[in-house]
Amino acid sequence: MPDVEIENSLKVLRDDDSDLPIGGHGRQAALTGCPWHDVNEMLQSVGLRPTRQRMALGWLLFGKGARHLTAEMLYEEATNAKVPVSLATVYNTLNQLTDAGLLRQVSVDGTKTYFDTNVTAHHHFYLENSHELVDIHDPHLMLQKMPEVPEGYEVSRVDMVVRLRKKR
Repeated sequence: MPDVEIENSLKVLRDDDSDLPIGGHGRQAALTGCPWHDVNEMLQSVGLRPTRQRMALGWLLFGKGARHLTAEMLYEEATNAKVPVSLATVYNTLNQLTDAGLLRQVSVDGTKTYFDTNVTAHHHFYLENSHELVDIHDPHLMLQKMPEVPEGYEVSRVDMVVRLRKKR
């Protein structure tokens, strides 16, 4: 497999010169101003029934622009907003929205998973001291060489997380 350039379009160049989009089923959430209508349209466009809980969690997620949240962070926001949901419902909803392409899951380590409302191809800095995920705004990041992919598999997406900590 030849070199792979990671850009805004995030494609893997293959020997046959065809392009394989990575994570291509995702959709960028775009709101027009009416929270109920926007989230309802977003859910229905991916075949999800707009239940009250999905609608409320959807507005908390997408109503504040591009963000990175854990399930626990969203559950806390929902609790503060008096949205009656369990943590299990928050996890289920986040996984459904991810499967539908409305969210992108970013694993930082084996114990912490963030959900990103920006589903476009991009990478992240992880600030270890504050446990914060921040978008990397460099469209020219380049991965020089991909490893051989085992027989029967294909690359679906490349996620780069650069871990940062304060200098000592």
